[in-house]
Amino acid sequence: GVIVIVPLILTYMVLKFLFGGVDNLFSPLIEKIFGTRVPGLGVMATLIIIYVVGLLATNVIGSRLIRLWDILFTKTPLVRTIYGASKQFLEALTLPGKKAFQRAVLVQYPRLGSYVLGFVSNRLEMIEKGEKKEVLSVFIPTTPAPFTGFVIMFPAEEVVFLDIPVEQALKFVVSGGIAGAEGLLTTKSE
Repeated sequence: GVIVIVPLILTYMVLKFLFGGVDNLFSPLIEKIFGTRVPGLGVMATLIIIYVVGLLATNVIGSRLIRLWDILFTKTPLVRTIYGASKQFLEALTLPGKKAFQRAVLVQYPRLGSYVLGFVSNRLEMIEKGEKKEVLSVFIPTTPAPFTGFVIMFPAEEVVFLDIPVEQALKFVVSGGIAGAEGLLTTKSE
């Protein structure tokens, strides 16, 4: 039952947020034009916007417009931080050629002896007291919405690499630890 319900609830939450946002954006305009509130406008407007943007993105003129839009958003000081990061994150999760996360890992957090599932998103070199040290940027997702979470830097030697695909680890997180657990605690040397 959980395997059926959790994805439905997540889908509902994301779509409700998306439709509600579009509805709140267009409702005042529609009320002014028609003199009344139109129920379901958010759903219709969102579907139309997604369809039109998809059509635009597949032709030459539209793809240039989208590229210009992208450049505008990536050059605007406050907007570029949020827009750029969210776009990269979504592309990495949805586009097959891009990999957002290199590996599924376990890290001790929030205290020693407690483990949390995370995903290596970057490898960095830190210089501490004149000595180079490898640290891993680990994204720790929240349940049941893995697109939210936080990033913590861990010394490479404190990270336990798992021998499971990232997709299986994500399934484990989304299901609250119910699905995708097979082979989870099998570690792999790095």
